[in-house]
Amino acid sequence: MAVFSRTASASLLFLFLLFGFSAAKELLVGGKIDAWKVPSSETDSLNQWAEKSRFKVDDHLVWKYDGGKDSVLQVNKEDYANCNSSNPIEQYNDGNTKVKPDRPGPFYFISGAKGHCEQGQKLIVVVMSPKKRSIGVSPAPSPAELEEGPAVAPTSSAPVLRTGLVTVLGLLAIYVGFLI
Repeated sequence: MAVFSRTASASLLFLFLLFGFSAAKELLVGGKIDAWKVPSSETDSLNQWAEKSRFKVDDHLVWKYDGGKDSVLQVNKEDYANCNSSNPIEQYNDGNTKVKPDRPGPFYFISGAKGHCEQGQKLIVVVMSPKKRSIGVSPAPSPAELEEGPAVAPTSSAPVLRTGLVTVLGLLAIYVGFLI
């Protein structure tokens, strides 16, 4: 009976580890409350932050800003490149904006405050495709690649390594459960 209980506990731990990595999250844009502003330098750009982050379908992007002075506009690629705020896909000005990407691919955001987009207050978020079990799947292009035009994305073994690590940890947990 004790072996069954330990095996069941180890199996539940394994499932938690496996599915815990795929849960939707709330991601504060820029990683801090006051990030939605004109950047002080190119290295302070929100696209620098976005290139280092992973976004999944059903994650929530959260902007915190002064809704009386600024807004967040979701726009298409051309309007992003030209800082055209006259025809947004969506417009948010509540100061606590939450956007839930519902598909993989790029999403383009610019500031609605006059002149801010031209000064660099804009963001491209690339939402990853759902995980595939095949080896050699290319990652989504970075925001910089989307601005420069189409490019061949390098292949990455990071998803395969993460899946392998989770599998090894799960098997180790089951093995330890049998020993105890």
